[in-house]
Amino acid sequence: MDFKSAKELLALCAQEQQPISEIMRRRECELGETTRDIVDYRMARALEIMRDSATRPLKDPVRSMGGLIGGEAKQLSAHAAKGKAICGDVLGKAMMYAMAVLEVNASMGLIVAAPTAGSAGVVPGLLLALQDCYKISDDRLADALFNAGAVGYLAMRNATVAGAVGGCQAEIGVAAAMAASATVELMGGTPSRCLDAASTVLMNMLGLVCDPVGGLVEYPCQNRNAAGVANALIAAELALSGVQQMIPLDEMLDTMYAVGRRIPIELRETALGGCAVTPAACERCGGCG
Repeated sequence: MDFKSAKELLALCAQEQQPISEIMRRRECELGETTRDIVDYRMARALEIMRDSATRPLKDPVRSMGGLIGGEAKQLSAHAAKGKAICGDVLGKAMMYAMAVLEVNASMGLIVAAPTAGSAGVVPGLLLALQDCYKISDDRLADALFNAGAVGYLAMRNATVAGAVGGCQAEIGVAAAMAASATVELMGGTPSRCLDAASTVLMNMLGLVCDPVGGLVEYPCQNRNAAGVANALIAAELALSGVQQMIPLDEMLDTMYAVGRRIPIELRETALGGCAVTPAACERCGGCG
């Protein structure tokens, strides 16, 4: 089960006649030399943490350590409650949950890095929204997380998930690719369509820079988690409808990594360019030293 590429993963799915989630689950058992029950317990615990971080700020908003964010998720919730939301139930809820997770992270709360802390809202945001809207069980949601884990593993093994290395396309981009693939499996799509969705996300987010205001994982990170769920949802819908992706995931990961290495250092988590050096951002942070 130790696949090293998306091509090998799809071959295993075909050989075993199993979805990506099951192949990833078996890989965890074999390489971790542990049992299925233990692996499932750990994933259930991850889901529990994700749900808590995605819902707690809706009742009790918390200001971030840097003071740049706090309360945005509750604002979205109130906006929807007034019947004024324009994004629809799934996307609206996904944005709300994703932004809530970033609020918890930025206030030193407990989150699940998926794949990083700065992009931790995308996967739970979209999956929890789908659960709300389609009455999906926790067991099926855990399966989707194994699927997401497979995509995240491939990105970490063959490219990067670090903003300092590849820009925000490597953080939010990979998180959204994970969420898109997981969504396709959750909604009945094949393994190949799962990875088509992941590839589409990376294509659509190619070149996204990492420019945190004040050097903090707060702004524009929180907004980009909301944008990430939108990208994931679009890619999943395309894949589920049968729209094929010309470029396979392995090649798109290579491309993302190559583009990331060419992004100027000022736009790779150093806070020396982009949003971080705008006059408004510098004023908010007390000046750019």
